[in-house]
Amino acid sequence: MARSDQIVRQWYLLRRIESPQGANLLELAEAVPPDYSKHPRTLRRDLEALELFFPIFTDRIDGQTRWRFSDGYRNLPALSFSPSELMALIFSRDLLKPLEGTQIHMSLEAAFNKAAAILPPEGMAHVRRMQRYFSVSLGPHKNYREHKKTIEQLSLALAQKRSVQMRYYSASRDATRRREVDPYRLWYAAGALYLVGYCHQRRDVRLFAVDRIRSLTITDHPWQMPLGFDLDSYVKEALVVMRGKPLEVELLFDRKTAAWVKDRLWHPSQRLRHLKGGRLQMKLHVADTRELLGWILSFGAGVQIVSPQSLRGKVRDEARKLLETT
Repeated sequence: MARSDQIVRQWYLLRRIESPQGANLLELAEAVPPDYSKHPRTLRRDLEALELFFPIFTDRIDGQTRWRFSDGYRNLPALSFSPSELMALIFSRDLLKPLEGTQIHMSLEAAFNKAAAILPPEGMAHVRRMQRYFSVSLGPHKNYREHKKTIEQLSLALAQKRSVQMRYYSASRDATRRREVDPYRLWYAAGALYLVGYCHQRRDVRLFAVDRIRSLTITDHPWQMPLGFDLDSYVKEALVVMRGKPLEVELLFDRKTAAWVKDRLWHPSQRLRHLKGGRLQMKLHVADTRELLGWILSFGAGVQIVSPQSLRGKVRDEARKLLETT
């Protein structure tokens, strides 16, 4: 039996035991996913291991043994964190590592430290062991330690509903210009932090990379978000974060590439159809941006652009430029 299997199984057992009435052996077996052992002897060994770290006790009700947490521990005092919720907090903490040094990350650390202080040392040791089998890989991302003050000011402006004046560097124009913006939302996506807000100069809602803000001042100008503004709708056609003219795109993946393309959600609008020979057809409604070009090129010769023809031309030109520079 793999140690990681045992850890996963114990996670599900903890979640089931956390219910007010606890659980009997049959209910615990039902809580464990099908791919893991549900044998009563195995589950009893898991329960004995958990009892070393958590205040779990047994009751006899209607001739059946039920396992549950002692009163006052199932919902931890003040924070109302259950043990498995605390474990989830520890695992998810890694997702915000790019914001290390900012107030957001420090607040999360403070919350974690308060929660961890409630667990007995043995329980915390068990949580640490679980971390050996669950980890988070962030992939490419930006670090926001040096942008701590900017993020704090933006958070304050959002809370006070005040416009901000900022000097912002535009990568496309290679120039820094002054902007006045009504900050609607801070949005973390694809390893980077963005400000979504109404730009008074452009008279439109725009996306600003926080790390490109060179200076920022909160004004005394109040703002009000338009009724019906929704961030998900605003970025729904972006493949990642870039917005642009929407396109109806049809792609055809060969058998080898389709094997790993088919199991991922690349965009909410995607529609997949399996074809003969293991090939895969994908249709999606997505913004026409450089993100789209780069994404298609990442599949190499494993993808064919069926439509639109204009996109085929752009990808062909980009691939030709790439060859000329290598």
